[in-house]
Amino acid sequence: MDENHYLIQKERPSLGQIILFSLGQMGYSLASFSAINLLVFFFMPPETGGESIFPQYIYTGTVFGVLTLLGVLNFGSRIFDAITDPMIAFWSDKSDFKLGKRKTMLLIAAIPFAILSFLVFYPISESHNVNGYWLAICLFALYLFMTMYTVPYNALISELGHHKADRLRISTAISLTWALGFVIGNLAYSLPSVFVSSYGYTETEAFQAVILIFAVFSLLCLLSPVFFLNENRYAVQNTNETNWRISLKMVMRDKNFRIFYLADTIFWFSLNIIQIGIAYYVTLVFEMDKSMATTFMMIAFFSSLALYYPIGKLAKRFGKKKVILSSLICFAITFLMLFAVDYLPNISGILFYVLAIGAAFPLGVMGILPNALIADIIHDSEDANEHALSGMYYAIRNMMTKFGVSFANLVFPSLLLLGKSIDNPWGVKLSALVAMVFCLVGWIVLKKFKEPVKA
Repeated sequence: MDENHYLIQKERPSLGQIILFSLGQMGYSLASFSAINLLVFFFMPPETGGESIFPQYIYTGTVFGVLTLLGVLNFGSRIFDAITDPMIAFWSDKSDFKLGKRKTMLLIAAIPFAILSFLVFYPISESHNVNGYWLAICLFALYLFMTMYTVPYNALISELGHHKADRLRISTAISLTWALGFVIGNLAYSLPSVFVSSYGYTETEAFQAVILIFAVFSLLCLLSPVFFLNENRYAVQNTNETNWRISLKMVMRDKNFRIFYLADTIFWFSLNIIQIGIAYYVTLVFEMDKSMATTFMMIAFFSSLALYYPIGKLAKRFGKKKVILSSLICFAITFLMLFAVDYLPNISGILFYVLAIGAAFPLGVMGILPNALIADIIHDSEDANEHALSGMYYAIRNMMTKFGVSFANLVFPSLLLLGKSIDNPWGVKLSALVAMVFCLVGWIVLKKFKEPVKA
């Protein structure tokens, strides 16, 4: 089953359809950003002047000696999220809804996903215990509906991209919208000051108001592919006559894919460390105002945007694998410099901007190329067995990256116990060193990967 076979069946999606589809990724990026990257900041904020930015809503001491309640809740909810991926993927692969094989599930998941993305930041009691239970319920529900959205959405990457050039276009488009959602999310560090100064909000009220605005905007984006994407016209969707266990085994037997998702999982651990820790690095390592976290991510985003075209050219010339390998080394160097800030020249704070630009290349590469590479792997697989496994492939990839994210959410709060203040930022600095080591391990693993040659 070659690309010409696909082209006879379905039209190639227009640029407009690709853009409308990619808006769903912006919604996912923004809705998930709050829970994934801001939860530690809200419930265990950095201590910049002897006081926390927000009140203490949950228990922040140690659990089992070395862990934190927030870390355990984050870890547990993300593991639950991960193990539901294959089941939801199988349901999506087997579905036959009139609205669309994938779009119906996007519609079911979008509204609760957006609502829960701000409910996790609304403690309901003065009791730490009650708030802990409330947070647990909201987190588990949030990740369930997030998975219900992302699994069928990611399956559409391969199904719409039944032409090699389209797969790279789609991957680039969703990388761009993911990055835009990520940058908007980082405004949570600076926008609250507007509500504080202009409307007299407290820091907590201002932060919650910003999260609510994010949730509404993310919902509009999440619904874009539901209402505007013509799935039945453009998506190539084979039927899957196997049960979910057989589908899972078929994907897991793909040795090359196993190597890829292991390396990808390790990368996502490192990426999540910098996403969670950016406010801590800015306030405690560079001793700047927390609003500079937004500046850092803006610089990294626009720098990575400028690299999108060169990254595409490099991938075509040298292959996706080699470009990803180089990005892991670049990311490792960035983390090492962050750990060693006190020993590096920092004339007029220039090192802050150097690190922001240094993060741009790996962020751009890992935003574009992995999705395109998975689509290549899927097309190789479906050429061989003619089963619809795209949902399951992306589900396994999502499951494994969520393990990486879960581990980061477990480890980072525990490291903060070693120091998260101006006087003692050791725990924050150590997180950068840990992330660097993981980048190097990911590089070693990915070296064994064989890039598909017929994709």
